[in-house]
Amino acid sequence: MLQKTHSAAGLVAAEIVLVYRDVPFLSWEAAGAVLLGCLVGTLADVDKQGSTMAKVLFPLSALLKLINVKHRTLTHSILCIAVLSFVAAPLPDLYYLVFLAAYASHPLIDLLNDNGVQLFWPIKGKIRLLPKWLAIDTGSTGETVIRWMLLAVSLWIPLSTIRFGLLG
Repeated sequence: MLQKTHSAAGLVAAEIVLVYRDVPFLSWEAAGAVLLGCLVGTLADVDKQGSTMAKVLFPLSALLKLINVKHRTLTHSILCIAVLSFVAAPLPDLYYLVFLAAYASHPLIDLLNDNGVQLFWPIKGKIRLLPKWLAIDTGSTGETVIRWMLLAVSLWIPLSTIRFGLLG
């Protein structure tokens, strides 16, 4: 999937955490959480040479290339999420939850792709959720539909939290 789809998934993940934590959407905390979600949703692609994250985090990307980490393996694995849960532990609770949810959204979205994800890395074998004939190719119309659905959900979530007072 493309960066913009992963950003949209990270946004939705952040909004779910905001609802779960009962944080008002019109607050600085929410703004920070949404920004963090959009950025962290793309972070797992640091293993893909040429991606935005690989360029932004070049030293890490270069190290991953040097040790021969392939795309959708280590950085898309449950093991990586577990390690990041310790690395991100110093973050304030809200941002910690957003970080983990947004990061986890990345491999989850990639499970819809035909190539799948090596979710249980270092154990070999990639997993995908859809049969080959239904799988979503990167950059395809199917991915565009998924992205627009995520963006629609990202609008619906905050709007659904508005409580209108009834007169009488």
